[in-house]
Amino acid sequence: MPTPHRVVIALFPDVDLLDVTGPAEVFALANRESGGRAGYEVRLAAPDPGPVLTSAGVRLVADLSFAEVGAAVDTLLVPGAVDVRPDGPVALVDDTVVEWVRATAPHARRIASVCVGAHVLAAAGLLDGLRATTHWSTAAQLAAGHPEVRVDPDPVFVRSGRVWTGAGISACMDLALALLAEDHGEDLALAVARQLVVYLRRQGGQSQFSVPLSQPATARRDIDELRAFIAEHLDDDLSAPALAERMCLSERHFARVFRQETGTSPAAYVQAARVETARRLLETTDTPLEQVAATTGMGSVETLHRAFRRQLNTTPAAYRRRFRTTP
Repeated sequence: MPTPHRVVIALFPDVDLLDVTGPAEVFALANRESGGRAGYEVRLAAPDPGPVLTSAGVRLVADLSFAEVGAAVDTLLVPGAVDVRPDGPVALVDDTVVEWVRATAPHARRIASVCVGAHVLAAAGLLDGLRATTHWSTAAQLAAGHPEVRVDPDPVFVRSGRVWTGAGISACMDLALALLAEDHGEDLALAVARQLVVYLRRQGGQSQFSVPLSQPATARRDIDELRAFIAEHLDDDLSAPALAERMCLSERHFARVFRQETGTSPAAYVQAARVETARRLLETTDTPLEQVAATTGMGSVETLHRAFRRQLNTTPAAYRRRFRTTP
């Protein structure tokens, strides 16, 4: 008989739909791919059983009321909800949900939040003294409201003992795959990822988004075009003088405009783009470090090492050992 894994997912009005259905699909596929041996039983719980309207306008049906869940919980999964305001999204925290999570957590083998569900865990006191993540857009709100939590807005997910916190939206799949891998190993997690046709599995220490995504479009089309050029020509001469010449600007004026539009210097931007590409090569290929350095325009393994030490506080070899994904 399979070891039972009772996954209870909290439901409440305006909950993010994918936060609920994404992990549920991962666990359902794990059962299918393992011939039922994975043993996951997913239940949706809400203050009252019945339909719950999600933020997408789609109704989900709660199997149980909070009062009916009891102590038989293997994984307690808490999704999130946001109120989109003119000054940006704000995480919503329902006191009823917080109280139920606080009472149920001691009975669960592990607790996980998805996206801004971390705000609920924090309000329940479950993140005190722990490192945690959430969607980047509400990370500042989490840090300000709960200074006792060590908020890291960058990772896809963070594990702190039996408490897991995940980043935004699609990162719920990475978190659920990591939970699956903990229970049944990497092979089953990989099989499920293939069925989902998603990136094999982003590891927890990886960034929520890439260098281009972390920099929104600027007010100048020529700067945006230059950023695209940098991404596509990392092994070219991307020094400030060369980029200024390409922009037909003096080096001083170019540096001022670039910083004004992107918030960083040309050299720092180029370095970040090169490190990101190096990370992808280390994660997905067995390319020798010498070739990684050449392809990304860093020139030498020594320069590659210095860049990784400066930006990631690790070495290229150590990064590859941790994050290499075998096809």
